[in-house]
Amino acid sequence: MNRRRFIAAFCGSVVMLPLIGTAQPLARPHRIGVLAQDLQPELLETFRDELHKLGYVEGTSISIEVRNAAGKNEQLPALIEDLLRLRVEVIVAVNTPAAKAAKNATKSVPIVIMRVADPVKSGLVTSLARPGGNVTGLSFMSDELGAKGIELLREALPKISRMGALYQGDNPGAVVAVNAVESMGAQLGIQITRFPVVSPKDYVPAFEAAARARIEALFVMDDGAITKQRQQIIDLATTHRLPVVAIYKDFAKSGAVIAYGPRLSVVYRRAADYVDKILKGAKASDLPVEQPDEFDLFINLKTAKALGLTIPESVLLRADEVIE
Repeated sequence: MNRRRFIAAFCGSVVMLPLIGTAQPLARPHRIGVLAQDLQPELLETFRDELHKLGYVEGTSISIEVRNAAGKNEQLPALIEDLLRLRVEVIVAVNTPAAKAAKNATKSVPIVIMRVADPVKSGLVTSLARPGGNVTGLSFMSDELGAKGIELLREALPKISRMGALYQGDNPGAVVAVNAVESMGAQLGIQITRFPVVSPKDYVPAFEAAARARIEALFVMDDGAITKQRQQIIDLATTHRLPVVAIYKDFAKSGAVIAYGPRLSVVYRRAADYVDKILKGAKASDLPVEQPDEFDLFINLKTAKALGLTIPESVLLRADEVIE
């Protein structure tokens, strides 16, 4: 190599060295796991939207890994193990079965729960104010909501004495809620009969059993799998002329006479806030479990009239929306 060419090559290498030394490796996106017993896609989008509002960009700053059991709870242990193999930094557990599967699988990865009836009674946290361990999030208060639903039903239909509780039989959170409904029913002189279901094929037999028991109204407990089947439930209730009391507005829009409960969109947005805090360094054990503070009452007057029911003015005046 002649002297001129050697100097040119040397100078080029000197120029390149600082560039190599100052180059920064691309940051690995935060990996979030979502584990669900039976996921509602539109609510997952609400969760995603809130993360975007908090400044996260999928594919750049976060990656969301979704595992949905589609109502088959026996698949949850394998799905959570799959998420843990991906080294997710936080797990969002939708519903009590998913939350329990997540907690059984890890004591170190933070878990954000939502739509859990009572995380203390379910053994997920020590207390709402001081969760302890790696679990925090939102209690859905399904037990208290169920009791309130019975009170509303008695006020709206004071002559009812026999009521059924339709719930997901393999969801321990739903069982907690049914216990509360039975307790309130006993106080109000309403006999509660349990109708557990596990798969869609169980609904027809459940309604037939309710007819044989001369049930006068049906309370539908919170559960993702049950919510997914709400039109089938309402169609069967219409066939058997059974007024339905539920928790979500979607049930009232589909034909339930009464729906009283929190706004699901708010719950999913708050879950995103918990994820944000944890990704920024907060410990799950230091974040108190929240309970919803916004509740809506929906009355489907059209259904009530079709069933020959008269809803008292005192109840109609308290409704956030009356569907006519």
